[in-house]
Amino acid sequence: MGRPPLDTLMHPDDALPPLPEFAAEEGEDSWFLPVAEDEPVDPLASPVPRADRRALFDPAEWRSAQGLLAAELAQVALRLGRLDERLAGMGQGARARLAIREVADLGWWTGERIGADRLALWLALRAGMAGEDAPALARAGWAVRRLSGGPPPGQGGWRAGIAAFLGRPPEGAVEEVAEAMEALAGLHPVVEAAVLFHAWQIAAAGPGAGIEAAALAARHAAQGAQAGSGRIGALFLPLAMAGVTGLAASGSAERRLSAWLTGAELATLSALAQLDRLRAWEDRARAATADLSGRTPAALIAVLGQWPVVTAPLAETETGASRAAVQRNLDLFATRDLIREITGQGRYRVWVAKT
Repeated sequence: MGRPPLDTLMHPDDALPPLPEFAAEEGEDSWFLPVAEDEPVDPLASPVPRADRRALFDPAEWRSAQGLLAAELAQVALRLGRLDERLAGMGQGARARLAIREVADLGWWTGERIGADRLALWLALRAGMAGEDAPALARAGWAVRRLSGGPPPGQGGWRAGIAAFLGRPPEGAVEEVAEAMEALAGLHPVVEAAVLFHAWQIAAAGPGAGIEAAALAARHAAQGAQAGSGRIGALFLPLAMAGVTGLAASGSAERRLSAWLTGAELATLSALAQLDRLRAWEDRARAATADLSGRTPAALIAVLGQWPVVTAPLAETETGASRAAVQRNLDLFATRDLIREITGQGRYRVWVAKT
């Protein structure tokens, strides 16, 4: 049987039944976000529900959250102050060591899991970048450099500071995030850092947005610890060394900030524990090499404690010893289970302390 003619199904003069009207009951939220009268409408925008960015970065809400979580914020500031004091007496190598660990742990959140040894190896020799991991390794290397040196993102104003930190023009996402941060002036740097982290993830796009957001926030949060100190200590607030729950939080400003503070405190405690293990390794190394003659063993212990990765040429320069003496002592240290070699090859070898 053939299909009936279309005109037998519906006459052109037939009226369509009216569409039902849907209205939210009083006090009930609509499933969609209404457009404000003064907000321009994008004709190309998706018709699906949109998040209310105004609520996410509402200054009053974040100031309220800071007041409600004042005790937790004070605890994070105290831990960060301890880390700052500890690192001020340990030098650039200890800061680089923590930066490598932080970025490696951030990989569990971004999905770009690059181990600390591999990252340290690439930073030392630019080795190991090949295949599909090359872009991720380059991003991780960028983050380590930003966490261990250079100006913070808020220096010189938000627009100029963020642009300089990221190495891109002050436009697009930079402008949007800078505007949001300027509206939040007066908050504690750790709280501002939480907003900066969430704001950059929303405004930016691309595979590197997550690690950029973490680097921006971690560097800015540490500004309060160093204000007026005149010394170089903690350049960043650890965020991922004890898990990434604080980075994945969603919801209200209070909920996001609470998770942020909890994660930062635990990560900072983990960083302090790592520095304690480094000090303990130095004591163990001195005891294990007490029978060795000459000044090279003691100098080599100082180098291995100062730098996250050590090559023979670096050790030669830092200790002032001959290449033969350095190589002989490195082999002795490895035999006595004080260091390990991470390249797995006979030439261009790299060692790290077994903390």
